[in-house]
Amino acid sequence: MGMTIIDAKTLKKAFLAGAQNLEAKKEWINELNVFPVPDGDTGTNMTMTIMSAAREVAALEDPTMETLAKAISSGSLRGARGNSGVILSQLFRGFTKEIRQTESITTTVLANAFVRATETAYKAVMKPKEGTILTVAKGMSDKAVELVTETEDIISFAEQVIAHGDYVLSQTPEMLPILKQAGVVDSGGQGLMQVVKGALDGLLGKEIDLTAVEGNRPAIQVESSDIETSEIKFGYCTEFIINVEKPYDMDEEHRFKGYLSSIGDCVVVVSDDDVIKVHVHTNDPGLAIQKALTYGSLSRIKIDNMREEHQEKLIKEAEKIAKEQKAEEEAQKAKAEEPRKPYGFIAVSIGEGFGEIFKGIGVDYLIEGGQTMNPSTEDMLTAIDHVNADTIYILPNNSNIILAAEQATHLVEGKNIIVVPSKTVPQGITAIINFVPDMTPEENKANMIEEMSRVKTGQITYAVRNTVIDDKEISEGDIMGIADKGIVAVGKEVEDTALETIKTMLDDESELVTVYYGADVTEEQAEGFLEKVQEVCGDCDVELQFGGQPIYYYLISVE
Repeated sequence: MGMTIIDAKTLKKAFLAGAQNLEAKKEWINELNVFPVPDGDTGTNMTMTIMSAAREVAALEDPTMETLAKAISSGSLRGARGNSGVILSQLFRGFTKEIRQTESITTTVLANAFVRATETAYKAVMKPKEGTILTVAKGMSDKAVELVTETEDIISFAEQVIAHGDYVLSQTPEMLPILKQAGVVDSGGQGLMQVVKGALDGLLGKEIDLTAVEGNRPAIQVESSDIETSEIKFGYCTEFIINVEKPYDMDEEHRFKGYLSSIGDCVVVVSDDDVIKVHVHTNDPGLAIQKALTYGSLSRIKIDNMREEHQEKLIKEAEKIAKEQKAEEEAQKAKAEEPRKPYGFIAVSIGEGFGEIFKGIGVDYLIEGGQTMNPSTEDMLTAIDHVNADTIYILPNNSNIILAAEQATHLVEGKNIIVVPSKTVPQGITAIINFVPDMTPEENKANMIEEMSRVKTGQITYAVRNTVIDDKEISEGDIMGIADKGIVAVGKEVEDTALETIKTMLDDESELVTVYYGADVTEEQAEGFLEKVQEVCGDCDVELQFGGQPIYYYLISVE
């Protein structure tokens, strides 16, 4: 009989192995993304999610099933980024709910945990879509239930579940036409398979390189006395010049360097005619000086106590940190003592210009991230802590951030958190502008959603890989115009592609076109482009704003 139970220590090793395998494959998983845009991708988001949990798991020296379950669930929930990361965290949440009260895991417990994981993840998504990570998870849970009466051998059980998961993954292009057209399987499903395959390697006792996991651990605080003895072996930085008065050749220089190395380190000896420049770290400068006097007289002697300097530096750094912490505490205290506002706003922003726009229309706290780095649930919780209001509206401004924001609402007490599901920054701006203080939170949410639904958004960026989408052949480096329903224009020039994108967005009801130019576009270029936009837009009002967003040359709003 093979392995029939998994204890907490074995599960810890398996989980860390799964995390490491995902981390090692993240760029490959990123390449599976259908849209070839240069932003935060599936592999990156899933890796950052599982690594948040891995840090907590790695810190457990003698885990029980309960402490391990808590570390996996809590770490992944707070660290979840992007839709794929949130779904992965929900899979872990369901899995750990099933195992936390057990002392050891059998195939029966595993099967139940797979089922609960899948059910939890499906419930977290408002409109589950087949052909995704959810489908792969369900395929494995169904297979686990089927096998539970056939074998008690966990390794055989796991191998068969994984084989079926690979099969379901291979079928995802048949469920989502866009995957088939691009010639790829679902990236989230592939990420999940790398986690379970790595976990199986851990169970099999294969050598796992946990460098990435270890490297992601929080910094360990060390007492200054420990730093003195462990890092500064030789305490005096000693420098001087020897005015040579006796024979001194290359052989003698080697002997002198050898002597200095025997009493210290960081030895530098530079000879120039009858002058020798010496540098050495030692615990006894007198020995170095006495030896040097055998060659001639000394000048420019300089001895610094590095331990004292290091201690002073530590004290200054500690004082600086203490001042910063005190200032933060006082700011938080002052905010807490202020009368709580009835409402406040948090928005995810993607550039200096957009940050100023959001502040100007009343946003209390900005989360930097958006396209290039999806913020985590933990980032949302930090923002919520900083806003002293009864009701807080969160504007994710990206479809890949909405789930992380919604997950944060379940982890907050004492505040009413409302996620307004804005999918683009222009939608978020419109939503806040249409906030009405006299309305109830529910009425405001409905009104904001209705108003931002009238906003069309276009995004102009470049392709990072070759692919085919919506019957459009795209080559790496091409300029793409992406509208709300997909890629609408592909070209070689930024302005030509942007104008083509705007034409597809205009209709008889269009009244206002706003062009936000990014960090890679100069003001002069943007003003020149605006003249061309005015020609295309006819009677529509046209405005130009500095967004400062990375990656995207222009963001275009049509209302």
